[in-house]
Amino acid sequence: MAGLENKIDFVMFFTVHGANPNGDPLNENMPRTDYDGYGEVSDVCIKRKIRNRMQDMGYPIFVQANDRTDDALKSLEERFDVEFPPAQKDSDDTVYKVSCEKWLDVRSFGQVVTFQKRSIGIRGPVSITLAKSLSPVEVISMQITRSTNGMKAKEGSARSSDTMGMKHFVEFGVYEVRGSINTYFAEKTDFTNSDAEVIKESLRSLFVNDVSSARPEGSMEVNQLYWFTHPSKMGVASSAKVHALVEVEKDDSIKPVKFEDYSISLNKQKLDLLKEKGLKVEIIEGL
Repeated sequence: MAGLENKIDFVMFFTVHGANPNGDPLNENMPRTDYDGYGEVSDVCIKRKIRNRMQDMGYPIFVQANDRTDDALKSLEERFDVEFPPAQKDSDDTVYKVSCEKWLDVRSFGQVVTFQKRSIGIRGPVSITLAKSLSPVEVISMQITRSTNGMKAKEGSARSSDTMGMKHFVEFGVYEVRGSINTYFAEKTDFTNSDAEVIKESLRSLFVNDVSSARPEGSMEVNQLYWFTHPSKMGVASSAKVHALVEVEKDDSIKPVKFEDYSISLNKQKLDLLKEKGLKVEIIEGL
């Protein structure tokens, strides 16, 4: 397959409506926010969802979620040992090469291999920032009760003590995430143009098969994906300059309740200058 010849940058927007996009386990699983109240979704969470979409498309994935394993293996070490039996004593170079060939997520995001007393760092070409909301978000906390006992009730009590709980969610927010695909590291892992298309489709359909009690069906939606393709491996501008082409305006006098309450556009003057140098842009609607 053709190797990646063109640097790629992307910017994606998605909405959260009555959902917990990424709970913080150190804060009672409340939606993540920064000190100014802006919502956050970690890059690890986003990569997890991309891996799930890759898996749904039929691609072999190394870092599989426990509830989505397709090989009955429950740890990374087991999966590694099946591919590289300890008695086989493969070289580190072989492990690097075969891991990139076999697993799309390793080829994309890289992997630190620390099994069988090895230390192999694979640096992937796809980098993604954490997602940040465009405005501070309002986190709602709701007390919930069980309709049945979770544990056997103590003697003399009709119900057990674990009948109460809390559920936290973001009332509404539009989040922005940025990323890039580096051609230099793509050469190292044999990441191809076809692989880049898989990343694009995974982002476009990020929340397919991602339903849970914290994220009800339809509560999270990809709205727009801006996909920038450079004419060369080095690119015509830094990723920071390309990401900055996407500009967001909002009316501070109203409380945003839908995606259309924000005005998101490309800086035409700056984009035209980069287009003259060969930069191409696709504006893709989310699934």
